[in-house]
This record gives sequence, C-alpha cells and structure tokens, in this order.
Amino acid sequence: MIKEAIGIGSTIEEARENGAKELGVESYETEFEILQEPEKKVFGLFGGCPAKVRVFIKQTPVEVAAQYLKDVLAAMEVTDVEMTVTENENAAEINIEGEQIGAVIGRRGETLDALQYLTGLVANHVDNSYYRITINTSNYREKREKTLEILGRKLAFKAVKTGYKTSLEPMNPYERRIIHTAVQKVNGAISWSEGESIYRHVVIGPDPNAKPSYHKGGYNKNKFGKRSYNNKPRYNKSQNEMSDSPKREPINEGAEFGLYGRIDNK
Repeated sequence: MIKEAIGIGSTIEEARENGAKELGVESYETEFEILQEPEKKVFGLFGGCPAKVRVFIKQTPVEVAAQYLKDVLAAMEVTDVEMTVTENENAAEINIEGEQIGAVIGRRGETLDALQYLTGLVANHVDNSYYRITINTSNYREKREKTLEILGRKLAFKAVKTGYKTSLEPMNPYERRIIHTAVQKVNGAISWSEGESIYRHVVIGPDPNAKPSYHKGGYNKNKFGKRSYNNKPRYNKSQNEMSDSPKREPINEGAEFGLYGRIDNK
C-alpha cells in the first residue's frame, strides 16, 4: 500500500518536508518524486513558481493493521498499552500488554475477537491478498484454547456415561473447531454444530454407532452375595480414549487458519 501527499515549498527539500508532515512522518522515512522544479522570479517581480514534489511511503499489511489497531484503542480510551508485532509469511501476531487489558479482552474474549476481525479486514485490503492477523494479550488465546479442550473432553465423557447430549454457548468457528477436535479424541462421543450466524453452537452427544463397553465379567455381586447380570454400559476412561480407535478427522471449523480466517461453517 502506498500512502502519498503533495508537498510544496521554495526548495525541493522544503517541499519534501512539507509533504512528510502531511503524512505524519519524518522526511527521511519517505520517498519522493519531483513534479515541478522551483523557478525564481525575474528581477524579483515577475513569474517564478515553487517546488512541487510527490512524497510517498510504502506500507506493509502489518504496518497498516498495527496503526489501525492503535487508532481504535485510542478511540476506546485504552492508551496505556504496548504493542509487539511478530511477523511470519503472510501472517503476523500483534501482542498487547498493559494495565487496561480487561477492556481489550471483553466478555469471553468477544472484544478481542472483534478487534482481530476488523484489523484483519484492514490488512487484507492493503494488497488485496489474504494476510492473517492474530491479536493476543497475556497468552489469552492459549489459555482459552486449553479451557475449551478440557471442556470438550469433559462433556464428551459425560455424554458417553449418561447417554445425553449437551448444547454449548454460541462460539466463533475457530473455537467450535477446538471443541470438535477434543471430542474426536473420545470414543463413543460425537459433536456437531447447530444454529446460524452468531447463534451457531456445538452440541456434544453419544455416538449412536459406537459399540458399548461392558464391565469385565458381565455381572456384579449384590449386597446379598448373589450374582446379578448387568448389561448396562459402564464408563471406562481407558476404553474411551482414541488409542485403539480408528482415525477420525476433526470437523473443519477453522482448519489451519486462525480466528476468522478462511473457514467452512460446519
């Protein structure tokens, strides 16, 4: 992306400095093109013209994204923060640290997700190509992912044990995929998504095609010492792990892309 301005002055250097001021940068940070050489007046009275130059700077997607994020945070009156940018191929992570982080994260990360989504849109308009922006703060993304993995596995084991399904709260596609992946690691449990748009959520329930696991021996002794046959499936964590089960691919609700990347609604 090229940001430019026209600078005018009595000399080329003065015109460049005026153009740089308009862009909000120092003149040495810019490149320039001379549009008009300065001409002195004849006898100090007639004719003459000032210097005119085209001053411009080339901005990368992450530079534009970082500046946009700073402007939005300033509008939110979140000013006491530090931003660190880590760039990768066609992607970058912007990490925010400071005392006002709570306002940046919002309820269950909703504000952070919205900021990431909008900043990503701005970055993708720079060169009209896909550029992934991730915004993180105090390792919130990693902590949230771990929490969702634990939740998914817990509810999957519960579905196997009780035979009932559980509906989770609405989540974005990336977080839904974390849940799906966690459930895939538990035999006898499945997950799917229901709802549309912002109301789309994950449902975890027992797999109707899974083979029930029985208690070894098929019977127990009751309090009277008699053997009573029990055909009810018993929950056994080791039998419900993925180690001896066929490979199942996780539902694609985010794939290898980050939050709000190129995704499929599943």
